[in-house]
Amino acid sequence: MRALMLGLWLLSGAASAADTPREVHGSADVYAGPGVALAWGVSRGANEAATTVVMRIVTDPKAYPWLMVAGIDPFTKAEQPLQRATASDGTLDVRIPRAQFADYPRTEVRLFASAAAARSGPPALVIFYHGVPDTTPEFTDASRLDAHLAARVAQSRATGGKAP
Repeated sequence: MRALMLGLWLLSGAASAADTPREVHGSADVYAGPGVALAWGVSRGANEAATTVVMRIVTDPKAYPWLMVAGIDPFTKAEQPLQRATASDGTLDVRIPRAQFADYPRTEVRLFASAAAARSGPPALVIFYHGVPDTTPEFTDASRLDAHLAARVAQSRATGGKAP
């Protein structure tokens, strides 16, 4: 009987471990891992209300065909969708008003292995940040921001991250 109970307990633990997404803490304005790279930049507006944080998320659609981004209040756990679940064609820029980070400072990039998982299952990978990384540069020119994001993603792949 003890062996049966132990076996059931081990199986229940394995099932819940399989349902738990892998989480990675992003800390700099660039992140790269197998199947994904992302970079942050700020599009400086005329005032703080017009300033936008831009995350460029580059994925291998074979590994992560769906993604979503959420802002989370770490105290109440309330969530604000920043990018609803969407199919990834490889590159997606998510634009977030900088002011929203005051109420929802935790940002989660949730990557899914399928459309079904994006609808109702756990993500395969969660990359989370606490606020906008300190190293995130600001730009007033959209073309310079775009060039910076492209260069940071390319650099992250070349210096240790596996290319998505």
